[in-house]
Amino acid sequence: MTTMTDSSVREFKMPDVGEGLTEAEILKWYVQPGDTVTDGQVVCEVETAKAAVELPIPYDGVVRELHFPEGTTVDVGTSIIAVAVGDGAAAAEEPVQEAVAEEPKPEGRQPVLVGYGVSTSSTKRRPRKGAQAPAAAQTPSAAIQAELNGHGPAAPAAPAAPAAPAAPAAPAAPVTGDRPLAKPPVRKLAKDLGVDLATVVPSGPDGIITREDVHAAVAAPEPAQTAAPRSEPAAPAPSPSAPTSYDTTRETRIPVKGVRKATAAAMVGSAFTAPHVTEFVTVDVTRTMKLVEELKQDKEYTGLRVNPLLLIAKALLVAIKRNPDINASWDEAAQEIVVKHYVNLGIAAATPRGLIVPNIKDAHAQTLPQLAGSLGELVSTAREGKTSPAAMQGGTVTITNVGVFGVDTGTPILNPGESAILAVGAIKLQPWVHKGKVKPRQVTTLALSFDHRLVDGELGSKVLADVAAVLEQPKRLISWA
Repeated sequence: MTTMTDSSVREFKMPDVGEGLTEAEILKWYVQPGDTVTDGQVVCEVETAKAAVELPIPYDGVVRELHFPEGTTVDVGTSIIAVAVGDGAAAAEEPVQEAVAEEPKPEGRQPVLVGYGVSTSSTKRRPRKGAQAPAAAQTPSAAIQAELNGHGPAAPAAPAAPAAPAAPAAPAAPVTGDRPLAKPPVRKLAKDLGVDLATVVPSGPDGIITREDVHAAVAAPEPAQTAAPRSEPAAPAPSPSAPTSYDTTRETRIPVKGVRKATAAAMVGSAFTAPHVTEFVTVDVTRTMKLVEELKQDKEYTGLRVNPLLLIAKALLVAIKRNPDINASWDEAAQEIVVKHYVNLGIAAATPRGLIVPNIKDAHAQTLPQLAGSLGELVSTAREGKTSPAAMQGGTVTITNVGVFGVDTGTPILNPGESAILAVGAIKLQPWVHKGKVKPRQVTTLALSFDHRLVDGELGSKVLADVAAVLEQPKRLISWA
C-alpha cells in the first residue's frame, strides 16, 4: 500500500498482512535513510498479532525517511517509510556517492544474516546530519563500534595537554554488523528475558547467537560481590514511616503486545462467551505406543515425524468423521450453527513469541503418512518463528499436547470460532488392570472441552469415547476410517 506525496517521493503504508489486523509492531529495519532499494526488496520485519512478517518495498528508489523506530506499534494504513523515486532518487544519491567514496572498504566478505550486518556493495548511506569527522585518536573501527553500542556518533574530545605516548592498545574486536548476529526469534527471546545480546557469547556458525546462548546467559551466575569488613556496622533498617525506593531488580515488566496480546484477548473472549464443558477419560495407550514404534521402522515413514501425537490426531479425525456435528461453530449474528464439512486441524505450539495455533488445512482428507508430513512441517515452521498469518486462520478443532511438559491433563479453553479442543496428557507407565490382572501399562488422560451451546453432553461424550477407543485399539483406525 503506497501513497504519492509529490512527483518524486512515495510513502509506503503499513499493510494489513493478515485478515482484519489493525496494527503491527516494527521489529527490525533492514534499511536506513540514504539506502538504495529495489522493487521486491525486504525493508523491514513487523510482528502482528498472529506472526512475524517481512515487508517488501514495491518500487525502486532511495530511502528518504523512516517514520518510526524499531519497537513502535503502528496502525494499519499509516505511512512507515518515504522513498524517493525517479529524478528524486537520482538527486538523493549524488551526495551519498561522494560521502561513500571516502569511507574505507572492508576487506573480504563478512558473514551476515539476512537483514543484519554490513553490506559490502549495494547499500549507500548519506552522512548523518551534525556528524563530525572522527578525531585522530579515534580509529574508524572505534567510531563504528560506538554507534553499534547504541551511543551514536562519538562526541569530539575536549582539547587537552599533550601526554606521553601510551602503550599500544589491544586490537579492537572485529565489527561484523550493526548488531550482534541473531535470528528474529532469538532476538525476541532475549528481549523477553531481558538479555543484552551484546553480552552474549555466540556459539553458532559465523558468530551467530543461538537460543541456547541466550539461556546460558540467563543461567550464568552473577559476579560475586566483595563482602564488607566485619568491623563495619550494618546499615540501620529504615523506619516504617521512612520512604523506601522501588527495587526494580526484583520485578520485570513485559509489554503485552503482538501474539501474547492477541492470545489474551481471544482467550478472555472465548472463556466469557462460549459456555465451556470439559470431560475426561483415562485410557490405556500401550498398543498405540507399540504401533508408533512399528511405524518408525516402516519405509513409508522414512524422514517423517512419527510420534503419539500423529496417532492421536488421526484418532480425533476418525471420531469427527463418526460424529460430524462436533466440527461446527456458533454464528451469534445469524443465530445459526455452522457445521463444517472439512477439518482444519489446529495444533497448539509454544514458540518464543508465545502460544500460537497453526492448523493443517483439510486434514480430514490426508492419509496417515501425509498427516505425518504436515505435522512435521507445522512444528518446524512454528519453532523457527516463520508461521504465516494464513496458517493460523480458519481452524475448526484443536489439539493441545500438555503432556510434553509432564502434565497429566488440563481444562483447555476453546479457540474462538471452534466448538471443541482436545488436551492430551503425559503418557506414563502405570499399574493397570489388563485382562483381569494388574500390569504396568502406558496410560494417559484426555480432556475434551466443548461449546455447550452447540455440543451437548451426549455428543461430546461420544467423540471423547471414540478417540479413547481408537487409541486403546489402534486397529480401529482401519475399520472406522
